[in-house]
Amino acid sequence: MKSIYHTQADMPDTGRLQVSVESRVNKDPIPDARIAISYTGEPDSVFEELSTNASGQTEQVDLEAPALEYSMEPSETQPYAQYTVQITAEGYQPVTVNGVQVLSDQTAVQDIRLQPIGAAATWPDDIVIPANALFGNFPPKIEEAEIKPVRQTGEIVLSRVVVPEYVVVHDGVPTDNTATDYYIRYKDYIKNVASSEIYATWPDATIRANILAILSFTMNRVYTEWYRNKGYNFTITSSTAFDQKWSYGRNIFSNISLIVDEMFQNFLSRPNVRQPILTQYCDGQRVSCPNWMTQWGSKYLGDDSVIIGLKSYQKVYFLIALFTTTIYHKASIKATIFFGFHRFLHKF
Repeated sequence: MKSIYHTQADMPDTGRLQVSVESRVNKDPIPDARIAISYTGEPDSVFEELSTNASGQTEQVDLEAPALEYSMEPSETQPYAQYTVQITAEGYQPVTVNGVQVLSDQTAVQDIRLQPIGAAATWPDDIVIPANALFGNFPPKIEEAEIKPVRQTGEIVLSRVVVPEYVVVHDGVPTDNTATDYYIRYKDYIKNVASSEIYATWPDATIRANILAILSFTMNRVYTEWYRNKGYNFTITSSTAFDQKWSYGRNIFSNISLIVDEMFQNFLSRPNVRQPILTQYCDGQRVSCPNWMTQWGSKYLGDDSVIIGLKSYQKVYFLIALFTTTIYHKASIKATIFFGFHRFLHKF
């Protein structure tokens, strides 16, 4: 009883979790899978048990979460709760996910693919979700040119910007030959990165601006075939020093997922330049990047746009205009805002 009281005292708010289970072989939903939820670090403290329906999904369950304020300002207090989710189903190998992150008043979505018993395992059985990039300690981005040269003879560059169905994510630094390469659907990759890089509790306009930066960064890697031109067989890495934070098997958030579904065909580019901009960014608190977008800076601007009552699309454009004009058009901030951001925003 004392342990429960301590948990409730530290986590006064509530978030939600929904688990979706399917077969890794044919992606069919798995009904009647059993889900056991416990506090991460206390695997024997199962306090909630669920089962999946015919669609392979559980109902949403309310879970304790830290106070909202911890995710709205930089804080030494972890702004999300962490849970361990154990999934079992008849005929399938069990999977445990450690560190599922639940934020105040947000719906966390944990997708799981189970391997049939006897099938050759090609992916890790268990998953450990690392800290969000804003809270954990990860290496800062190494600065690169925002537009890549494409003049070298024999260099592979796509003739036009095309949204890929999949990207190959190298789960480590580029030179780590022991790291696993994962084939991930493009939209799923973006949802994972956004859920890893920012907090789903932030203003809608801020989330959209950050997702657009993530999309443009990724499309630059795709369009320029950046790593394949260096002799690697992958599209992008999970290293924050080289690319963006991506975590195998991590949970995403429903509001981020919906926004990505809406925006995934967008990217940023300079006028008269086909190549998507490599939109680099940092948190703006522990790491300083004067010529890039800062994540916390975009959050505060999102707060201000809500206060002054701008319409939704205006808030998004204002946020994006801030970092694009700061990075690429320092002398034309007013012109960008007044003459329309459509010059920089592209849709396939």
